[in-house]
Amino acid sequence: MIPLRDANPTRRLPIVTLALIGLCLAVFWLELAVSSGPDGGAALDRLFRQWGALPSRIGDALNGTGDPVPAAAGVIGSLFLHAGWTHLLGNMLFLWIFGNNIEDRLGRLPFLAFYVAGGAIAALTQVWIDPTSDVPLVGASGAIAATLGAYIVLYPSARITTLVFLGIFVQLVRVPALIILGLWFGLQLLDGVASLGGAAAQGGVAFFAHVGGFVAGTLVGVLVRSLGRPPPPRRG
Repeated sequence: MIPLRDANPTRRLPIVTLALIGLCLAVFWLELAVSSGPDGGAALDRLFRQWGALPSRIGDALNGTGDPVPAAAGVIGSLFLHAGWTHLLGNMLFLWIFGNNIEDRLGRLPFLAFYVAGGAIAALTQVWIDPTSDVPLVGASGAIAATLGAYIVLYPSARITTLVFLGIFVQLVRVPALIILGLWFGLQLLDGVASLGGAAAQGGVAFFAHVGGFVAGTLVGVLVRSLGRPPPPRRG
């Protein structure tokens, strides 16, 4: 299933969501420039290791045996790095569909803080699972997972137009957010549990980062809903 759009209009222009998408695209352009240079893949690997969230480096910083500055910089930098076109476009699609409504509900600066904190919690969850890994974590997936967690709490009945593949047949259906995001989280959790005992990031996917981000987002969503924070007024 691939979500395409939601029937949940925003009340104002999602400036922060658009800026995050633009920044991710700009950083990916930089990655393409680096990978096309004389060192090719080696230079890109160095970029990922320097600016990605490296679990072993973060673990050392948390234990007091490493420098916290590059560890923290890697956590933030990882939110804008992506491993390829599919990784980038998939993340940006989810961010656009679900991020604009969460920005609309929380407000611009609170949403930015929520997004970064969600990404950090996601990275720390993966570090907790595999603290000695030397494989850098890259991608906005953890922060976007937090956004999905908040969305499922705040807008469970919102209809998501979804592309569904049934063998050789493809169909567009409108599915409640509770179902499509619940299934997404269930798959992340199952794949994460299945990866235990082997590499924690099977197939290049840090499943527990997704799980940690999603859970953090649901908690924020529950808090916002319990406080009864009203959405901002409509434009015009």
